[in-house]
Amino acid sequence: MKSKITTLTFLLVITLFSCNQGSQFSDFKYADKPATITCEGVNLKLLNEALYSFEDDIAKHYNKGNGTPRLDQAYSQIIRNSIYGRLKIEDIASKHTVAVFEALKKEEDLWDANNIKSHLNYKSKVLNCISSSIKDASLKTTLNALISTNSMAPKLFGPAIVNKSRNALSDKNLAMYITLDLFYAKMFDIDFSKVNLEKPEKKVDFNAVPATEKPVADPHAGHNH
Repeated sequence: MKSKITTLTFLLVITLFSCNQGSQFSDFKYADKPATITCEGVNLKLLNEALYSFEDDIAKHYNKGNGTPRLDQAYSQIIRNSIYGRLKIEDIASKHTVAVFEALKKEEDLWDANNIKSHLNYKSKVLNCISSSIKDASLKTTLNALISTNSMAPKLFGPAIVNKSRNALSDKNLAMYITLDLFYAKMFDIDFSKVNLEKPEKKVDFNAVPATEKPVADPHAGHNH
């Protein structure tokens, strides 16, 4: 009897510890932003943070300092690079996004360690919510068909959204799918302890005098021909 009580106490402590671990993240930079998706039984506050931090990162990365960041262009680039194996998360992810990822990892229902196509759990509450809420009818049909037949993979669904990347601006369910499957799920394969996450923005010195090129001497100058 004493042994059973001890075991029960141990399991209770572990459960409480796990719950506390999952709620430790508190560095919310985008808490004042509008809600992105409406789903029950999931950590919406953390998912919102994940999406906004992701969008901020890709807008800055693909802008390259050329005027106002274009999120539509950033989505187009990130989708193509992710599904075609050209994504370099180390160059994109900010320190804050990595911190959000560490918190997301504790959301057990969100991930599937046995999924060899993606670390994302396609049977999770979040994906179930997203797949039933995507606005584009054809994308919704395709996504649900792939999930229901256990065929879902980024390489199969990715091409369907390549030409509809702009939809992510107005449909945050689609944006959340892109955020989780084409970005955060791939972060499991990176050892961030070996990545320099300091990405200082280049500042332009408007007082600097542009370097002037020295005129090239005319080899014929001073000679009579």
